[in-house]
Amino acid sequence: MDVSAPDVSYRLIPSQFPPIDLFETVATADDLEAVMELAGWTNDRLVTERIARLPKADWVFGRPNASIIMAAFLHAPPMGARFSGPDLGAWYAAARVETGIAEVGHHLRREAFARGKAEGQRVYRVYQARIEGDYREARPDEQPEVFTEDYGPSQAFGEGLRAAGKDGVIYQSLRHRDGLCICAYRPRKIVDVVQAEHFAITVRTDMRQIIVERLPAG
Repeated sequence: MDVSAPDVSYRLIPSQFPPIDLFETVATADDLEAVMELAGWTNDRLVTERIARLPKADWVFGRPNASIIMAAFLHAPPMGARFSGPDLGAWYAAARVETGIAEVGHHLRREAFARGKAEGQRVYRVYQARIEGDYREARPDEQPEVFTEDYGPSQAFGEGLRAAGKDGVIYQSLRHRDGLCICAYRPRKIVDVVQAEHFAITVRTDMRQIIVERLPAG
């Protein structure tokens, strides 16, 4: 079943990756390709391959925070994410900031465990956005195979939707009770993006608690 995205969504990005105003400064797709080359982005083979996979009609440029949107698609995790493979990223967000915190806290804890550390800590900045379009709803009770720790089935499901021209997936969070998450495949349908709070998030590998500190603006 297809459903609409929440009126407001929240995406948390590690503050160690500062925003780069590249896509905001151009007016056409041709200009964007030239600016990317001048900025050295096209020296990154993966970025070049990913933007080639993204239809030009979906490129976002010439509006505030366009680079934040496009980076989500051009800098994908090496192993992909739940509903997107490594070949092209997606915009992952949550309907509530608490859900977004629970999601990044889970992955921060897994990262700390993999590195043999007792604790993990990172500062994140929050982006609010309105997401347009219709999204396929995925539920654990109906499609349990796409809610396991093995991302193979869920990536195949999601990439099948993307290939069919669908806008993305709305799914229940496994980290936050009653939380909703969004995986959006169309950059141009991510609109009104504004930066909000900064949070310092701390987790330990021996407990599920997430310690959150709201940082002062600026």
